[in-house]
Amino acid sequence: MITKQVIKTSIEELKEVSKTDFFVVDSQGLIMAATSKEVPAIDQMTEFFSSKADSQIIGDTTLFKVKDDEETVFVLAAKGNSADSYIYGKICANELNHLLVAYREQFDNTIYFQNLLLDNLLSVDIYNRARKLGIPHNSKRIVYVIEVLRDKAVEAVMAIKSAFSADGDFVVSVDDKNVILIHTLGDEEDFDNIEELARCVEEILNNEVMIKTRVAYGAVVEDLRLLSQSYKEAKMALDVGAIFYSDMTIMSYSSLGIGRLIYQLPVNLCKIFIEEVFKDELPDDVDDEVISTVNAFLDNNFNVSETARNLYIHRNTLGYRIEKLKQSTGLDVREFNDALTFRIALMVVNYVKFMEEHEKI
Repeated sequence: MITKQVIKTSIEELKEVSKTDFFVVDSQGLIMAATSKEVPAIDQMTEFFSSKADSQIIGDTTLFKVKDDEETVFVLAAKGNSADSYIYGKICANELNHLLVAYREQFDNTIYFQNLLLDNLLSVDIYNRARKLGIPHNSKRIVYVIEVLRDKAVEAVMAIKSAFSADGDFVVSVDDKNVILIHTLGDEEDFDNIEELARCVEEILNNEVMIKTRVAYGAVVEDLRLLSQSYKEAKMALDVGAIFYSDMTIMSYSSLGIGRLIYQLPVNLCKIFIEEVFKDELPDDVDDEVISTVNAFLDNNFNVSETARNLYIHRNTLGYRIEKLKQSTGLDVREFNDALTFRIALMVVNYVKFMEEHEKI
């Protein structure tokens, strides 16, 4: 529903032009907004709710009904010169009517997409409500989930809404940590445009709201019914990115790789796997310097010279650290199978830590 502040701002702006005072009351006789302390008789305004007329002149005051979908929700009183008060009162009432429609449509769209993303709608309701709201059901759409700070969520929503106000784009939220952008793709948009839009969102929040953020997106879907799937994929991408790719700020569900598979494994199974790989020498007990050196070795595709040069160490030092890991875990990362096992095991360790910390929150 439209707020008191919005009503107050609207009637004050019109008063500056018309030099007419305006007063708005609801059906209970409560004053929603006023431009003067000299309020007309409240009882006359509340009685006007049941009148069949849409306007009524009482002395120097003209009353108007403000309706939302044929239902009278407010009565507006315009006080001033009888001729002017009618004209400006009519203008003000029409403006409030338009504001009510706009806020109702925005509210209805928000509730609709919130329920749609959370799978709270039956298939028949998805299409019926979309038709009533004028939302095409077969457009190409994609869901972006944008991670924000709780105390910056409102600012983030406003900034994103301002930037993506085109028809077909919707900004909603289902919790206080994430903002969701539902983007309708144009005919010429492809994967590069999708990635570019994510970076655009990140830049807007960095520059306008002054917050660091992470943006994740799911797959493109061509039916409203599948929009929740894109949302779930984007949410998963955000979590998987936090676990395995913490240095990345843009995550795509389609590029999560093996991290996506690990994320869906039972934690108990992961713990058994860790114990089998590391035995008594758990990763926390292994020298951090050894682990970082081995990771660099794998990142450089088993190239000893390149790894030693990047780490500013001697080739023999690199070999010593690799041997040290082999002695403690039995894994020789110079062999492909052992290297693969080691890399996956470290990812599984990070996943288990994340899940355990998440359960404590």
